[in-house]
Amino acid sequence: MQIRVYYEDTDSGGVVYHSNYLKFCERARSELFFKKNIDIFSEKTGHFLVTKINCRFLKSAKLGDILKIETKLLDIKNVSVLIKQEIFRDNEKIFDADFTLAFLKDSKISKIDKKLKEIFEELM
Repeated sequence: MQIRVYYEDTDSGGVVYHSNYLKFCERARSELFFKKNIDIFSEKTGHFLVTKINCRFLKSAKLGDILKIETKLLDIKNVSVLIKQEIFRDNEKIFDADFTLAFLKDSKISKIDKKLKEIFEELM
């Protein structure tokens, strides 16, 4: 997924504010489901909840930059997934993070259904 850095994403010096890298990754994860027309944000379908993040800030993005967010599956279990997301500017990695996501349905940790697992498995 590609995004442009807008003024609202930056601090007063035009540098992307650190928490916005996490927002960019969240948007890319959401797009995985939007592209498949799956409503992953309802109690009926269930949803994923971030339980752990390990991230590295390598270089700063700036106002106007075009960023590419790549998502890869590292591991999938019955109730959780581990993914790596990397952000690139002009083919140079500027950020990466490993996210552990737990699946919840009816406000309880639940087994990930086959259709949702297949979406993540496509990332391998």
